[in-house]
Amino acid sequence: MARVCSIRKSKVRIGGKINRSGLAKKKGGIGRHVTKSVKRSVSPNLQNKRIWIPEENRWIRLKLSAKAIKTINKNGAYVTLKQAGLI
Repeated sequence: MARVCSIRKSKVRIGGKINRSGLAKKKGGIGRHVTKSVKRSVSPNLQNKRIWIPEENRWIRLKLSAKAIKTINKNGAYVTLKQAGLI
């Protein structure tokens, strides 16, 4: 199963990290220089959850990010899942 949130559709993001060496000019050095550029990935905080939907009188199992869990707590399960198109 993919690392994607069911509600927010947040997924793994790819970025870069730049390594620099040297002392900055304003600190008395000769300047900073890039020595390496590395690809890196940032994963969302995903968790498998079972959520009770009282309107439909059933449980539903989802893979959610921590932010989506907070949204469900704030707005309610039925409203949030209906907006996401899961019900």
